[in-house]
Amino acid sequence: MIIKSKIKKGDNIIVIAGKDKNKTGEVLKVYPKDLKVLVQGVNIVKKHQKPTANNAGGIVEKELPIHVSNVAFLDPKQSKPTKVGYKIEDGKKVRYAKLSGTVLDA
Repeated sequence: MIIKSKIKKGDNIIVIAGKDKNKTGEVLKVYPKDLKVLVQGVNIVKKHQKPTANNAGGIVEKELPIHVSNVAFLDPKQSKPTKVGYKIEDGKKVRYAKLSGTVLDA
């Protein structure tokens, strides 16, 4: 089941639950089927990598996706968590931050 998320690639978010609570970052990728987002600098784990022809291997750190229910959109004006809504402006449907009313898709 695919549910349309109001969080898009490039948005700044804040983590509201989990081990990385209160960390902020930019959304790198959205996984709509799994309801997850990949956030820069959040949910970092260590992975043991075998050596290949391209890299030497060893222990590498990488980011894993986090569920969308554990993140909130960061308001661009007030830098606080906010909800995202939709409204019609000039005949176009645009996203806006409900806390400050700032239009996000200009």
